[in-house]
Amino acid sequence: MDLPRSAGILLHPTSIHTNYGIGDLGPNAFQFIEFLKDSSQHFWQVLPVTPTGYADSPYQSISAFAGNPLLISPDGLIQMELINLEEINHCQKEIKTDVESSKVLKVNYQNAIDLKEKIFKIAFETFQQEHVQQKSELYDEFQKFCEKQAYWLDDFVLFYSLKVGHNLQSWITWPKNYAMRHKNALKVWIAGHKKELELYKFIQWIFSIQWTNLRDFAHKNNVEIIGDMPIFVAHDSVDVWANSDLFTLNPDGTLEYQAGVPPDYFSKTGQLWGNPLYKWDILQEKNFDWFIKRFKRIFELFDWVRVDHFRGFQAYWRISGTAKDAIKGKWIKAPGEKLFVEVQQQLGILPIIAEDLGVITPEVEALRDNFNFPGMKILQFAFVSDEENPHLPHNFVHNCIAYTGTHDNNTTLGWWQGDASKTEKKNLREYLNTTTNNKSVVEDLIKTLYRSIAKVAIIPVQDLLGQSEEKRMNKPSIEAGNWQFQVKIDSKFKNRAKFLKKITKRYGRLVVI
Repeated sequence: MDLPRSAGILLHPTSIHTNYGIGDLGPNAFQFIEFLKDSSQHFWQVLPVTPTGYADSPYQSISAFAGNPLLISPDGLIQMELINLEEINHCQKEIKTDVESSKVLKVNYQNAIDLKEKIFKIAFETFQQEHVQQKSELYDEFQKFCEKQAYWLDDFVLFYSLKVGHNLQSWITWPKNYAMRHKNALKVWIAGHKKELELYKFIQWIFSIQWTNLRDFAHKNNVEIIGDMPIFVAHDSVDVWANSDLFTLNPDGTLEYQAGVPPDYFSKTGQLWGNPLYKWDILQEKNFDWFIKRFKRIFELFDWVRVDHFRGFQAYWRISGTAKDAIKGKWIKAPGEKLFVEVQQQLGILPIIAEDLGVITPEVEALRDNFNFPGMKILQFAFVSDEENPHLPHNFVHNCIAYTGTHDNNTTLGWWQGDASKTEKKNLREYLNTTTNNKSVVEDLIKTLYRSIAKVAIIPVQDLLGQSEEKRMNKPSIEAGNWQFQVKIDSKFKNRAKFLKKITKRYGRLVVI
């Protein structure tokens, strides 16, 4: 599958400011798509849209298949006549998240969770009274969704119900009959929580409706959505709980081995992720069935998918489950080629973007290139060394996606002001033949990106706005304070469309329907 020469913006939906404490799939997200159209951007790249987990991270989700309930728009529920504005305002007053307090440009996860839970319960009661009892057409649609998605949905709602029933604690702390999925215990739980399970299915159905509406609107405006799939899943997830035989766990459910990376750009002691590793031999015996289902689900949601830590499909860094850092580990080969051959046979040509950053070997490059997956280049990494640096534009291969930075990087202005060494600044000025300063460095790099041979140029929204380090999305290996960035889609924001449209046309990145 070929990518057109094009451009786009990286902005996670939670970062689009609303009056509900967190960004969602409502009117402001539609406005952002209109901005992309007005600025001639063909791609909108997002982070994982699965439920957030530990430390509010979208990369530590409790499910690799479910949608994030926090992304559901209350305005969309009003349009479906499942709740009214007065009821929403009452919910906001109860938890003190009125319009004034929501003007703070920062996600408040706990308030957002409390608010959305109240809203969902009201909407669900309305749905029960006006559609379930009446067996309406909308109820039929709900039933069809539950049947089609049962292969992951049934386990998910049961897992979440048990998690709520055990104060949101990790499943390995639950009583053994639940943690180890004893059939009789689960049957009894299901029988005693039918309405709650139906509520969680309802929430997932609403997410599906709103996501489909948003994606359809994007397509009508010549915008494609790039999603994000973490290679590993969270230890505290329904995926591990329901498929424990596929992961490196001890008999009691604790980690035998865990994932991470050795010391790198982001951390001198490496990154310790806490995710269990796959038992690839068992996955192969089952013809990679779980992965095929996972890819099928994610291709339902997105036009293209960035596979995070792609190199792990060729070889992964195996660390002891009890390790305190990621320094001591071992590279273990993975059957990535066999996996992608099987997935391709089942699902057709794969719209995958390989996140091939970090320690990349010729074997990883061969795996990427054998399937014609585009890789990634990052301008912030380009000036640390000599002219052979692969992130310098003259070393780009055509089949790549190029970025000024990613969600894990500092903003480009923040990098220039604080992270970039004297050598990097000197190299950048010489490379761009400029005396660039704080005011112009970001736009200089954006233009450099757009005129490169990379198939797609994507910039984080913070760089479009020239924002500093305080607007950074994530600091790897730092647990607290991440994923909170927000931006208003206001007139000041929309004024940047002219700049983007100009350079998109100048450097041949217009995509005409």
